[in-house]
Amino acid sequence: MAGIAEGGDNGRGAPRVPVSMLVQYRFDTLEDFAAEYAVDLSTTGIFVHTDDPRKVGSMVYLQITLKDGSKLIEGFGRVARVCKDAGGHPGMGIQFINFDDESMALIEKIVTQRLEPGGQS
Repeated sequence: MAGIAEGGDNGRGAPRVPVSMLVQYRFDTLEDFAAEYAVDLSTTGIFVHTDDPRKVGSMVYLQITLKDGSKLIEGFGRVARVCKDAGGHPGMGIQFINFDDESMALIEKIVTQRLEPGGQS
């Protein structure tokens, strides 16, 4: 059975690459960060696996730490779509809204490396 998507359209423009990154995020109404794993990444957004996605349009503050702990990517995003799929990855697609240039450059580097033949997964 195909997933049910709310909001946005499934024909996203930017190529997506698979990732397994721990993402901490916080919404306006929450004081503490929640932590979930991202399953894919593009230069325009990230898909976060969660059984408790927020509503489309919700603003979220994201923090992504690389595996070696050396770099923190952080900024604001907006929930662009929600998927509810028991057979796949339920979660939310978050569009990047306000990230600094250094964070965006690092995201672009990760995506580009993984799109290259033989790029790491």
